[in-house]
Amino acid sequence: MNAINQSILTLILLLPLAGAVLVALVPDRGKLPNWIALITALVTFGLTLHLPAQFILGQGGFQFVVNRAWIESPAIFYHVGVDGLSLWLVVLTGLLAPIGVIASWNAIQSRRKIFFSLFLIQQTAMFGVFISLDLMLYYGFWELSLVPMAILIAMYGRKDGPRAALKFFLFTFIPSAPLLVAILWLYAQTGSFDFVTLQILIAHGSFPAGPLCWAALAFLFAFAVKVPVFPLHGWLSDTFSQAPVALAMVVAGKLGLYSMLRFHVGLFPVQARAAAPFLIALAVIGILYGACLALVQRDFWRLLAFAALSHLSLIVLGIYGFTFTGTAGAVYQILSHGVVDGALFVLLGVLYDRYATSQIAVYGGLASKLPQAATLFVITSLAMIGLPMLNNFVGEFLILSSTFTGVSRGWAIAASLGVILGAAYMLWLVQRLFYGPESELTKSRPAVDLDDRELAVLWPLAVLMLVMGLAPSFWLPSIEQGMHTPQWKESVVLAQPVSALPSLSISSPREGQR
Repeated sequence: MNAINQSILTLILLLPLAGAVLVALVPDRGKLPNWIALITALVTFGLTLHLPAQFILGQGGFQFVVNRAWIESPAIFYHVGVDGLSLWLVVLTGLLAPIGVIASWNAIQSRRKIFFSLFLIQQTAMFGVFISLDLMLYYGFWELSLVPMAILIAMYGRKDGPRAALKFFLFTFIPSAPLLVAILWLYAQTGSFDFVTLQILIAHGSFPAGPLCWAALAFLFAFAVKVPVFPLHGWLSDTFSQAPVALAMVVAGKLGLYSMLRFHVGLFPVQARAAAPFLIALAVIGILYGACLALVQRDFWRLLAFAALSHLSLIVLGIYGFTFTGTAGAVYQILSHGVVDGALFVLLGVLYDRYATSQIAVYGGLASKLPQAATLFVITSLAMIGLPMLNNFVGEFLILSSTFTGVSRGWAIAASLGVILGAAYMLWLVQRLFYGPESELTKSRPAVDLDDRELAVLWPLAVLMLVMGLAPSFWLPSIEQGMHTPQWKESVVLAQPVSALPSLSISSPREGQR
């Protein structure tokens, strides 16, 4: 078992890459590329489940660590490991991979080899971002995640894929240039790209304060675009509208939010606290702005894009509130958001495949013809709006309650209004798509409800939403353990409450007293 623990992260990292090579080599006949991609994704997901099964609660630091010299000069190491902050994100990435393959089973009809090869490379890049503990290794995976995504959007976009791909690539690639400069500056000062080493040196004041602030800002800018944080969301709606379902469910949120937690707050706690008032303000604006725009959308892909902006902004609020409960809630909400969004993208992809339009106005009365799709859509929508006993409620409650007691009552009330608006646009979408009189489109097309393949994906996700809502203690202890390090205790658990705008009252800190 010890040998497996020492190699498990490498296996998780390399298996999708091996699958991509195999898909590229086999002939593009029938569903052969699909099956290879699906088997690869399922086996990889099975390997990710080894991590929580063998994760030791109460053991500080990173686990399943591999640290080997890779390049002598500059000193780049193959240094990987997971802790409570990254553990479940690796599992979530493994879970979404087979879902993405199944969602693309019939949607991708041509050049399957290219699609599934690049999709599996994308999985390798995402795993690499979550497990890398060497900054240059992390940067390599960070950049690698952009390339297959942009190519696939350009090749398989619905109507205007090349333009959406170019916008996505430029928005996310350009901020990576200052990120690289900041990483190289840290290396020039220390001779190391190692995350743990840099974290200790920064905590002990080994860097000049002015340049360190600029380095922290470069990290933050790259991550804020990737989340995206308002007003850096210009690429999101076009990407959601054009990207294949398998890519849309992974394009926003997880990589940027994790990077904020690990490499901005984790590396630069003082600078992150200084930026927190501005990020809290932008997060609350993003919550309300995204919710209001979602209310007026007439295309369900764009509605989902602005809903994602609102929900991701809520997670940013939890991160930069600098409270223990809020940060734990933010990590939990990343997981919940991934599960719910995965189900929603599959369901909306089903409607788009059957009716060839994403215009909400032409739908209506689908519940009588697609009862299973309607049932699962209602369950997923209720989870998305934070109904108690479903998964999104836990993260939203932890974030909003910690914001109310430890940050600002004004910001908490404003963010809660965004959550209420979220219920409005999701219930409106359910009513407009599935209930009311049957539209001409509904009458003119044959009714094809969810098939066994789609049900095999969606029902387990629905059950997972319920389990995450009823038993969050299965996930939260390991998440909280990820914050039980000296740097996290200094930057989050024992932090003073951040200040907000003068017009909003700041309550005294009530969290972090453990």
